[in-house]
Amino acid sequence: MKLDATFINDRKNDLEQRKNELLKELNMDAVKVTGDDYDARFPDFGEKEDENAAEVAMFEKNLSMEKTLEVSLFNVKRALEKIEAGNYGICEKCGAPINPKRLEAFPSASTCMECKKKSL
Repeated sequence: MKLDATFINDRKNDLEQRKNELLKELNMDAVKVTGDDYDARFPDFGEKEDENAAEVAMFEKNLSMEKTLEVSLFNVKRALEKIEAGNYGICEKCGAPINPKRLEAFPSASTCMECKKKSL
């Protein structure tokens, strides 16, 4: 099943938009170290014990969010690279075409649903 140019262009636009959203979120919640590597910001609420505890709790949340955003950004960029290389929509596990409905719902999908189910 060959994806047509309009479908691919629509997914490229979706991916570019998602990439911009991810970069915006990362730049608000983290500090860029190098390339696509970010470090979560450590908040400063004050010097009192309860403020220090709140800082640690917030940092843990920020750290988790930063890692999730970085992984999402990596996957979006990889999907954009596949579009440029002409192999977008091909499952990385089995080489079969990924259902267009899956790509429409999740443009950075790298596997077909059958392989995704096997990995769960």
